[in-house]
Amino acid sequence: MSRTKKTIKKDVKESSRELTEAEWVIMKVVWTEEPCAAGTVQEALQKSKNWAYSTVKTFMDRMVTKGQLSTPSIRNLQLFTSNITEAQAKRSEILKTLKRAFDGALTPMMQFLFENEKFSDKDLKQLHKMVEKAQSKK
Repeated sequence: MSRTKKTIKKDVKESSRELTEAEWVIMKVVWTEEPCAAGTVQEALQKSKNWAYSTVKTFMDRMVTKGQLSTPSIRNLQLFTSNITEAQAKRSEILKTLKRAFDGALTPMMQFLFENEKFSDKDLKQLHKMVEKAQSKK
């Protein structure tokens, strides 16, 4: 991979960071392989999705239009690179869910998770450490 995952991507509108299910699948390959051709993505998804090359290419071209991908060309080869980081996409997804399901309030979401999900002792210890770390930064 030519870039680290922490590389800051150019500013992309928040709405362009919201990915559909299919776009998430494609972006996971692009983040790993970039810069990459549509054929590379199609091959990586062959076993799990069995999408035709034309399907993958159409998705990726639409993602370019939406500003999620860029396409620097080298001679006749069209390579795709991401314009958003995985962290930006995850943040957008979380904020969308937070806004939609919990009116943007974090505490009710966390309460819901604690009341409705089963956490292992290991998970709870990790969460406790994260809370302590966040408190020490204040």
